[in-house]
Amino acid sequence: MPPSLPIRTERLLLRPFVDDDFSALQDLYGRAEVVRWLYWEPLTADGVRQLLDRIKPMTGIDDETDALRLAVVLPDSGEVIGDVSLRLKSREHAQGEIGFVLAPAQHGKGYATEASIALLRYGFEEVGLHRIIGTAELRNVASARVLERLGMRREGEFRENEWVKGEWQGEAVYAMLAAEWMARS
Repeated sequence: MPPSLPIRTERLLLRPFVDDDFSALQDLYGRAEVVRWLYWEPLTADGVRQLLDRIKPMTGIDDETDALRLAVVLPDSGEVIGDVSLRLKSREHAQGEIGFVLAPAQHGKGYATEASIALLRYGFEEVGLHRIIGTAELRNVASARVLERLGMRREGEFRENEWVKGEWQGEAVYAMLAAEWMARS
Protein backbone atom coordinates (compact mmCIF):
# COMPACT_ATOMS: atom_id res chain seq x y z
CA MET A 1 0.00 0.00 0.00
CA PRO A 2 1.50 3.36 -0.98
CA PRO A 3 1.54 5.94 1.81
CA SER A 4 -0.32 9.19 1.62
CA LEU A 5 2.45 11.48 0.37
CA PRO A 6 4.02 13.72 1.38
CA ILE A 7 4.48 12.56 4.97
CA ARG A 8 4.71 15.40 7.47
CA THR A 9 6.48 14.96 10.78
CA GLU A 10 6.93 17.55 13.50
CA ARG A 11 9.85 19.25 11.71
CA LEU A 12 10.19 17.52 8.33
CA LEU A 13 8.50 16.87 5.04
CA LEU A 14 9.15 13.45 3.47
CA ARG A 15 8.29 13.41 -0.21
CA PRO A 16 9.12 11.53 -3.41
CA PHE A 17 12.22 12.61 -5.27
CA VAL A 18 11.81 14.87 -8.31
CA ASP A 19 14.18 15.97 -11.08
CA ASP A 20 14.82 19.26 -9.28
CA ASP A 21 16.52 17.31 -6.47
CA PHE A 22 19.55 16.61 -8.68
CA SER A 23 21.76 19.33 -7.13
CA ALA A 24 20.90 18.35 -3.57
CA LEU A 25 21.66 14.69 -4.30
CA GLN A 26 24.89 15.61 -6.06
CA ASP A 27 25.96 17.64 -3.04
CA LEU A 28 24.99 14.81 -0.70
CA TYR A 29 26.26 11.73 -2.52
CA GLY A 30 29.25 13.47 -4.08
CA ARG A 31 30.89 13.77 -0.63
CA ALA A 32 33.35 11.17 0.58
CA GLU A 33 32.26 11.61 4.22
CA VAL A 34 28.63 10.90 3.30
CA VAL A 35 29.32 7.68 1.38
CA ARG A 36 32.05 6.46 3.76
CA TRP A 37 29.93 3.57 5.05
CA LEU A 38 27.97 2.95 1.84
CA TYR A 39 28.92 0.48 -0.88
CA TRP A 40 29.99 3.04 -3.45
CA GLU A 41 32.43 5.88 -3.89
CA PRO A 42 31.25 9.51 -4.22
CA LEU A 43 28.93 9.77 -7.19
CA THR A 44 29.68 11.72 -10.35
CA ALA A 45 26.98 13.76 -12.06
CA ASP A 46 26.15 10.73 -14.24
CA GLY A 47 25.93 8.54 -11.15
CA VAL A 48 23.57 11.00 -9.48
CA ARG A 49 21.35 11.07 -12.60
CA GLN A 50 21.19 7.28 -12.58
CA LEU A 51 20.41 7.25 -8.86
CA LEU A 52 17.68 9.85 -9.26
CA ASP A 53 16.08 7.93 -12.15
CA ARG A 54 16.14 4.76 -10.03
CA ILE A 55 14.68 6.25 -6.84
CA LYS A 56 11.98 8.59 -8.23
CA PRO A 57 9.47 5.73 -8.71
CA MET A 58 10.07 4.34 -5.20
CA THR A 59 6.87 5.77 -3.73
CA GLY A 60 5.48 2.89 -1.72
CA ILE A 61 5.44 -0.82 -1.08
CA ASP A 62 2.72 -2.59 -2.99
CA ASP A 63 2.32 -5.46 -5.44
CA GLU A 64 4.59 -3.76 -7.99
CA THR A 65 7.05 -1.73 -5.91
CA ASP A 66 9.37 -3.08 -3.24
CA ALA A 67 10.69 0.18 -1.83
CA LEU A 68 9.83 3.58 -0.49
CA ARG A 69 12.58 6.17 -0.76
CA LEU A 70 11.82 9.74 0.17
CA ALA A 71 13.59 13.07 0.22
CA VAL A 72 13.96 14.54 3.71
CA VAL A 73 13.06 18.22 3.37
CA LEU A 74 13.10 21.16 5.76
CA PRO A 75 9.62 22.58 5.07
CA ASP A 76 10.39 26.23 5.77
CA SER A 77 13.28 26.45 3.30
CA GLY A 78 12.47 23.54 0.96
CA GLU A 79 16.06 22.32 1.42
CA VAL A 80 16.62 18.60 0.78
CA ILE A 81 18.84 17.43 3.64
CA GLY A 82 18.90 13.70 2.98
CA ASP A 83 16.85 10.65 2.25
CA VAL A 84 15.17 7.79 4.06
CA SER A 85 14.12 4.42 2.76
CA LEU A 86 12.10 1.36 3.58
CA ARG A 87 12.81 -1.65 1.40
CA LEU A 88 10.89 -4.90 1.35
CA LYS A 89 13.35 -7.71 2.05
CA SER A 90 10.83 -10.57 1.94
CA ARG A 91 7.15 -10.62 1.02
CA GLU A 92 6.79 -14.17 2.27
CA HIS A 93 8.21 -13.34 5.69
CA ALA A 94 6.84 -9.76 5.85
CA GLN A 95 10.26 -8.21 6.51
CA GLY A 96 11.67 -4.84 5.58
CA GLU A 97 14.82 -2.77 6.06
CA ILE A 98 15.10 0.94 6.85
CA GLY A 99 17.93 3.23 5.85
CA PHE A 100 18.80 6.90 6.19
CA VAL A 101 21.41 9.33 4.89
CA LEU A 102 21.66 12.95 5.99
CA ALA A 103 23.89 15.84 5.02
CA PRO A 104 26.73 16.25 7.56
CA ALA A 105 25.50 19.73 8.54
CA GLN A 106 22.24 18.14 9.71
CA HIS A 107 23.76 15.43 11.92
CA GLY A 108 22.95 15.44 15.62
CA LYS A 109 19.59 17.22 15.27
CA GLY A 110 17.35 14.16 15.51
CA TYR A 111 16.20 14.35 11.90
CA ALA A 112 17.22 10.77 11.01
CA THR A 113 15.30 9.44 13.99
CA GLU A 114 12.24 11.57 13.26
CA ALA A 115 12.10 10.57 9.59
CA SER A 116 12.76 6.90 10.37
CA ILE A 117 9.92 6.77 12.90
CA ALA A 118 7.57 7.80 10.09
CA LEU A 119 8.85 4.92 7.95
CA LEU A 120 8.56 2.41 10.79
CA ARG A 121 4.96 3.55 11.27
CA TYR A 122 4.26 3.09 7.57
CA GLY A 123 5.96 -0.32 7.46
CA PHE A 124 4.24 -1.75 10.50
CA GLU A 125 0.86 -0.02 10.44
CA GLU A 126 0.14 0.35 6.73
CA VAL A 127 2.19 -2.31 4.94
CA GLY A 128 1.71 -4.84 7.73
CA LEU A 129 5.33 -5.89 8.05
CA HIS A 130 6.20 -8.31 10.83
CA ARG A 131 9.86 -7.31 11.25
CA ILE A 132 12.00 -4.36 10.16
CA ILE A 133 15.77 -4.32 10.38
CA GLY A 134 18.44 -1.67 10.11
CA THR A 135 22.14 -2.26 9.60
CA ALA A 136 25.24 -0.19 10.22
CA GLU A 137 28.94 -0.76 9.65
CA LEU A 138 30.48 -1.60 13.03
CA ARG A 139 32.47 1.66 13.13
CA ASN A 140 29.46 3.78 12.17
CA VAL A 141 28.54 4.70 15.73
CA ALA A 142 26.21 7.55 14.72
CA SER A 143 23.94 5.28 12.67
CA ALA A 144 23.93 2.66 15.42
CA ARG A 145 22.77 5.33 17.88
CA VAL A 146 19.89 6.30 15.58
CA LEU A 147 18.78 2.66 15.33
CA GLU A 148 18.91 2.37 19.12
CA ARG A 149 16.94 5.62 19.58
CA LEU A 150 14.27 4.11 17.33
CA GLY A 151 13.88 1.34 19.87
CA MET A 152 15.45 -1.31 17.69
CA ARG A 153 17.46 -3.96 19.48
CA ARG A 154 20.91 -5.06 18.41
CA GLU A 155 20.50 -8.66 17.31
CA GLY A 156 24.04 -9.36 16.29
CA GLU A 157 27.14 -8.37 14.46
CA PHE A 158 29.20 -9.76 11.67
CA ARG A 159 32.91 -9.08 11.77
CA GLU A 160 34.71 -8.57 8.47
CA ASN A 161 31.83 -10.09 6.53
CA GLU A 162 32.09 -7.83 3.46
CA TRP A 163 34.95 -6.57 1.32
CA VAL A 164 34.06 -2.93 0.69
CA LYS A 165 36.26 -0.16 -0.69
CA GLY A 166 39.44 -2.15 -0.33
CA GLU A 167 38.92 -3.30 3.26
CA TRP A 168 37.03 -5.83 5.30
CA GLN A 169 34.02 -4.22 6.94
CA GLY A 170 31.66 -5.51 9.60
CA GLU A 171 27.98 -5.04 10.14
CA ALA A 172 25.70 -4.61 13.15
CA VAL A 173 22.10 -5.74 12.69
CA TYR A 174 19.25 -4.11 14.59
CA ALA A 175 15.58 -5.13 14.44
CA MET A 176 12.11 -4.43 15.69
CA LEU A 177 9.02 -6.63 15.55
CA ALA A 178 5.52 -5.35 14.83
CA ALA A 179 4.44 -6.35 18.35
CA GLU A 180 7.29 -4.26 19.80
CA TRP A 181 6.26 -1.30 17.66
CA MET A 182 2.62 -1.60 18.72
CA ALA A 183 3.60 -1.89 22.39
CA ARG A 184 5.53 1.38 22.27
CA SER A 185 3.01 3.31 20.15
